[in-house]
Amino acid sequence: MQVLQRLKMELSNQEYFSDEQYIQFLVENDLTPTDEYNKPTMQKQLLYTVIDVLEAVTNDIDLMTGISTEFSDIGQAYQFLEARIQQVKDKLLAIPEPEEDYSCFSLMYTREPVTSRPYVSTTRTISNADIDAMINK
Repeated sequence: MQVLQRLKMELSNQEYFSDEQYIQFLVENDLTPTDEYNKPTMQKQLLYTVIDVLEAVTNDIDLMTGISTEFSDIGQAYQFLEARIQQVKDKLLAIPEPEEDYSCFSLMYTREPVTSRPYVSTTRTISNADIDAMINK
């Protein structure tokens, strides 16, 4: 499935904008619309794009008027979109960051043993694997 198709699916196939406009939103979030969608590497950018699209809809009164036919009034449509934006933001926060060699936790274990020279210390970077080995001892 291409990235543009996945974006439309995430938006429940609602035609808020034209394909050219959706493509612009994707490009602004470093995605190529014709690439094959890869969830592990593209999910965050896609969700940022969804937020951008939904925020653009809430900022366009003409679009809001068009989608308010599904709701009783524009206020209800706006509340629905705001709730959807918050759901997407929550989903973004739930995606774990890729594991790196640096983490704030590793800073606790970077000090070398004290040498004979007072007030001189050296530090080094510890990988997550080293931290795991220390914990499992």
